Amino acid sequence: MSNTHKLQAVFWLSLAAFLTWDYKTSAPVDLRNEPPLIAAGSGQATSGGHCSMAK
Repeated sequence: MSNTHKLQAVFWLSLAAFLTWDYKTSAPVDLRNEPPLIAAGSGQATSGGHCSMAK
């Protein structure tokens, strides 16, 4: 196995380990509390504009 292949394997294994750790330790995303996608970058308040959003 060449040095390049070893470095690629280390990179992908490290990335997979990081993503696994991040997924296990992060709080779940509450999609009802996210701003509407159409409002992204518009300056619209993130707490309004959606009837099913949690208060």
